[in-house]
Amino acid sequence: MKNIKFLFLGIFFGIVLTKSEAISWYRIYEMFKFQSFHMYGIIGSAVAISMVLMYFFKKGTIKDYLGNQINIKEKKKGFIRTLVGGTIFGLGWALAGACPAPIFVLIGHGIIPIIIVLFGAMLGAFIYGILNKKLPS
Repeated sequence: MKNIKFLFLGIFFGIVLTKSEAISWYRIYEMFKFQSFHMYGIIGSAVAISMVLMYFFKKGTIKDYLGNQINIKEKKKGFIRTLVGGTIFGLGWALAGACPAPIFVLIGHGIIPIIIVLFGAMLGAFIYGILNKKLPS
């Protein structure tokens, strides 16, 4: 019961994704064909908000739900790893018509075939977990 706030936060997030049409395959298709600014506006807004939040996380103003300081690890920098990872993620997003968050919203909307995409995403995460230590850094 103590984590009920996270359930409501997830429901709110699903409503926002639905109302903003971020779960629409057609909107994603328009984005990848550079026909509409809609998704770029959503993603750009998310990046801007994330930049502000990261500033406050690093400053120590925002704490976790238990009141503890949030420690941000510095990521490894590397052009090749970013290019390869981004390409794989983008291809999966373009082929499936959904990035990870909308998968669950689409299942909630009753779009049953998206379960195949969920299975593929979970399989990819599992394989990455196995190979993570063996991949070049």
